[in-house]
Amino acid sequence: MKAIRVHRYGGPEEMTLEEVPLPKPEEGHALVRLKAVGVNFIDIYQRMGLYPMPLPFTPGNEGAGTVEEIGPGVSEVAPGDHVAYAGAPGSYAEYAVVPSWRVVKLPDGADPKTAAALMLQGMTAHYLSHDTYPLKPGDACLVHAAAGGVGLLLVQMAKRRGARVIGTVSTQEKAGLARAAGADEVILYTEKDFESEVRRLTSGSGVQVVYDSVGQATFEKSLNCLASRGTMVLYGQSSGPVPPFDPQVLSAKGGLFLTRPSLAHYTRNRKELLSRAEEVLGWAAGGLLDVRIGETFPLSEAGEAHRRLAGRQTTGKILLLP
Repeated sequence: MKAIRVHRYGGPEEMTLEEVPLPKPEEGHALVRLKAVGVNFIDIYQRMGLYPMPLPFTPGNEGAGTVEEIGPGVSEVAPGDHVAYAGAPGSYAEYAVVPSWRVVKLPDGADPKTAAALMLQGMTAHYLSHDTYPLKPGDACLVHAAAGGVGLLLVQMAKRRGARVIGTVSTQEKAGLARAAGADEVILYTEKDFESEVRRLTSGSGVQVVYDSVGQATFEKSLNCLASRGTMVLYGQSSGPVPPFDPQVLSAKGGLFLTRPSLAHYTRNRKELLSRAEEVLGWAAGGLLDVRIGETFPLSEAGEAHRRLAGRQTTGKILLLP
């Protein structure tokens, strides 16, 4: 089969398309023939060595397709099932071996592209809005990168929970997408200081929660956007990691809470995974969640997909199509 391989950490040019042996599923695993593969910032972090992986490796952490073969002891899926998964490495390929407990059957008629676009980012938006800080009517939240893959989904889910949503974006085009997703207010951070705007829009009181996937460039001002006892949810670092800081700052700014979650913390077992995935996939299948696929690339152009994502030239989800 064909797969993208990384032999040393570095830029997008370090990803090469190679012919590799077709893997066999061992006990508790399923072999999935991939039809669509999600591209995420975590793939970039792993390629660069920020999140080290054993070299060489195949990038990618989510995909959708059809179960081709199962190993011994697998009861969750069977050959021929249409499935999707997230949180298992090696999806930039034509086939992937995945722990069967992480594989989710798709609803009848589900599009594999939509499923691949939803697993990691959709479940991320779900845990952020439902668990890390469970939004409630009357809450105000700040969503950075509101026109990105997680951002557009998070805006929609926040509105479903009755929150007031303030989003930040870089262009007028992205502002239109964020508004269409339900954002009440959209700040072009390239034109206005988002901290000042949030304070103005909340009459100085601040927001109950900031969902920040940007990291270094936004962290300090995000803290300043919070109301007393507000929650800072740092779930990514597209601008780079946040430098060390004194926790006393949280007290000085109003008894703030800071958390750095990941999807793995909110899909610890199959029961939790299925509950989250089935709700998100069900919303999409029922037309209650709009899933924007911004661009698709063949597997051979994975490097270009990374360049566009890292350069913030995309909206919605980027997919690779093996």
